[in-house]
Amino acid sequence: MNKVFLGGTCNESTWRNELIPLLKIDYFNPVVEDWTPECQAEEEYQKNEECNYHLYVITPKMTGVFSIAEVIESAITRNDKAIFCIILKDGDLEFTKEQIKSLNAVGNMVKKYNGIWCQSLEEIANYLNNI
Repeated sequence: MNKVFLGGTCNESTWRNELIPLLKIDYFNPVVEDWTPECQAEEEYQKNEECNYHLYVITPKMTGVFSIAEVIESAITRNDKAIFCIILKDGDLEFTKEQIKSLNAVGNMVKKYNGIWCQSLEEIANYLNNI
């Protein structure tokens, strides 16, 4: 059975809420109100043992950079089961030209390792729903 890990931007971004209704496959949403060591352990378990697909959606609400490292690791270790997407605008925030250039380089690196680089939440759902 296919299951996707919903990694990427948190920080009150709504991309997960927009994507989940479009999905026909099982998923793990790591976002919780109170992040505890148990939550971190469950995320690692789900990501490494339960979810054969790893999705990382990056939006301008991203404040940390760990998701970038995670998507590259997934692209190297899971190849075509790693999915990357950049959402250029999130609420009132937009990426700068320089940030977009860097994120496009990440997308090309994901593709280099046979990962999937989607351009929209709809494209993600279509890909995952047809595997």
